[in-house]
Amino acid sequence: MRYYAIGDIHGQLQMLETVHDWIAADRARCGDQDAPVVHLGDLVDRGPDSKGVIDFLMQGMARGEPWLVLKGNHDRYLENFYRRGVTVDPNTRTGLDWLNPRLGGDKTLQSYGVAAEEGSDIEPILAQARQLVPQAQIEFIESLPFYHETNHLIFAHAGIRPHVAMHAQTEDDLIWIRDGFLDDDTDHGKIVVHGHTALEAPEHFGNRIDLDSGAGYFRPLTAAVFEDRTCYILSGTTRTELNENPSK
Repeated sequence: MRYYAIGDIHGQLQMLETVHDWIAADRARCGDQDAPVVHLGDLVDRGPDSKGVIDFLMQGMARGEPWLVLKGNHDRYLENFYRRGVTVDPNTRTGLDWLNPRLGGDKTLQSYGVAAEEGSDIEPILAQARQLVPQAQIEFIESLPFYHETNHLIFAHAGIRPHVAMHAQTEDDLIWIRDGFLDDDTDHGKIVVHGHTALEAPEHFGNRIDLDSGAGYFRPLTAAVFEDRTCYILSGTTRTELNENPSK
């Protein structure tokens, strides 16, 4: 079965619309309009239009597009802020506050019309967010799954804990893991397709494929198509096979 996948979006609505156009053209060439499209999470933060990204995805799914959207750690930041006023996640190695521009929560709230700066009093920001951020968007984020598995592939935002069955994977690992996964060459039986760890370009590491090409840092957003275990990167009307990097 053919699957498409899109890396970390980070509020880049125009990039998201562009790669969906590429996918639509590829599906038309293949005569496969029902091929699912998996979005690997991190819909929000850093980029200019997090609200627009969520709107775009919700509207597409409501009209019946075969889209799957996974939850990323940045999506959980927005959820936790709206529900509990929390701006720090213990998994953040730097200990940064979500409103710090490096994490980009300030840009997410600004896309809803909420003025937010790190170090400001949280209570008025939270009150304004609860007025201006549609609860339906928060409920959408809360409903997102943490992984999707096919005959040949496992899609997860950050990756998986090696040697742990999928039903036993933890939420924190699926949206945060780096150590113990990125440096592990275990054959998982299926290729793990993930984002979370931004690279200059998508890379194939044999047991995993990283599609986060740094849209959160204003580099291109990656769209890929999978036919069984073979991965092709889309660019306009062009497909390029992503081969395993022998040096990795």
